[in-house]
Amino acid sequence: MALSPGLSSFDLVLPAPPVALAAQLSVPPGASGLVVFVHGSGSNRLSPRNLAVAEGLLQGGLATLLFDLHAAAEPTGGDGQADDPMLLSQRLLMVLRHLKRAGGCSDGGSVDVSSLPLGLFGASSGAAVALAAAAEQPELVGAIVSRGGRPDLVVGALGGVRAPTLLLVGSHDVDVLELNCWASAQLQCRHELRVVPGAGHLFAEPGALDCVARWSRLWFLEHLRS
Repeated sequence: MALSPGLSSFDLVLPAPPVALAAQLSVPPGASGLVVFVHGSGSNRLSPRNLAVAEGLLQGGLATLLFDLHAAAEPTGGDGQADDPMLLSQRLLMVLRHLKRAGGCSDGGSVDVSSLPLGLFGASSGAAVALAAAAEQPELVGAIVSRGGRPDLVVGALGGVRAPTLLLVGSHDVDVLELNCWASAQLQCRHELRVVPGAGHLFAEPGALDCVARWSRLWFLEHLRS
């Protein structure tokens, strides 16, 4: 399926004091919601897996924002503090507040997404960041999808999540599947745990990411409301 010819896409710099974060905002005509991607430790906004899922969401009329959780000069991977999900959730909240306040407009101000309901797509440890942010400010987040997520990293936040949450795990990702089964029992919001047959942690198997994109698109379209 081809992307809409009316798609608008911009490179942005998002304020998250004391740093600024590189991002790409893509908005199809008549977008019904905006999904913010939260990558895992050691990754960035250029993650090929997140880009593949984002394309599937754009095909469904959902705007997407892919951004770096760290500035270029910051240490990542191996620094426990730099990758602490609770600390990074504060940075994510700065980004979400900026989107609601300024709309994530490009320098030319040609796109304003401030009125769109916000969803979060978190991958691996990024899912923990998304869940923690959603628990702290539930009014900002309309829906969450976790891909191969690590909800066990934010145990104390799970009971505070109010946004409908979809947990996606590969059937071969045995340890993470067990953690998500446990987390599912802790969530008090509407939630589902779905297993992608034959997929491992990276969802590199043929068709695995297509399944993730399809289920994510349907989840966000159902739960994101203007």
